[in-house]
Amino acid sequence: MISQTVEYALRSAVYVASRPDEPSTSLQIAEATQVPPAYLAKVLRSLSRAGIIHSQRGLGGGYRLASPASELTLMRIVDAVDPLPRIRGCPLGLPQHGGVLCPLHRSLDAALAAVENSFRNTTLADLLGRNPGHPLCEFARPRF
Repeated sequence: MISQTVEYALRSAVYVASRPDEPSTSLQIAEATQVPPAYLAKVLRSLSRAGIIHSQRGLGGGYRLASPASELTLMRIVDAVDPLPRIRGCPLGLPQHGGVLCPLHRSLDAALAAVENSFRNTTLADLLGRNPGHPLCEFARPRF
């Protein structure tokens, strides 16, 4: 249900949010989140274009949140990189379904709606407050 891009964007945003007083370089983010640097660059561009993070070049530069963590929902981050695909009509294009989803697709869409609702009601600050000092899973070593 959630793409690798969404996972990477959420990890990156949580990491940046965990360091509100100092900018994070892309290398720091990549190492801490286990996101391959080349892929991270794409994710950070999307987050920057969406106004979620702000980047500053040069000495002392890096990435910071553009808004307080308490104002940034997970849904906003998801929508910036790879919005959840809701099921609005029959994915098979069956005319006999008309505008009504079959029980299977109705159930799948309900699951997507529940994820969407959870993401809309959870901020980065909520995640940081759940386990202060350890906002992300800790890894033994980088994968790249």
